[in-house]
Amino acid sequence: MSSNTPTTGPSSASTNVTSGTGTDVVGGEVRSAGVSLADFLLQLEDYTPTIPDAVTAYYLNRAGFEASDPRIVRLISLAAQKFVSDIANDALQHCKMRGSAQSSRKAGKDKRYTLSMEDLSPALSEYGINVKKPYYFT
Repeated sequence: MSSNTPTTGPSSASTNVTSGTGTDVVGGEVRSAGVSLADFLLQLEDYTPTIPDAVTAYYLNRAGFEASDPRIVRLISLAAQKFVSDIANDALQHCKMRGSAQSSRKAGKDKRYTLSMEDLSPALSEYGINVKKPYYFT
């Protein structure tokens, strides 16, 4: 059986199969990559990202990129939001791991975490961003 042929059987109706030609089989319906991209762009017009479009457009212009299509600016805002969210989530995981290694004095069910450079630095280094403290803070 070739890799471009969708699988058949009882579980094939609920799974997504992607072929190498840019078409997807979703629940027995064949959709091309262009149709799903068009749907995504329509959804993107209604979505309001956390990072405002004006802020994203400012930094894009400052970097030398002019986007005439506002959907491109919104897409870049969405990508930046995901990037920041992933870093914050990784820093939270570092904080939880560091907190579980230490003895917990506060035995409450509502535990609050504080973002610190001790947790943020390893999370940023996973993404290739090296943060060093200035010599007067060491």
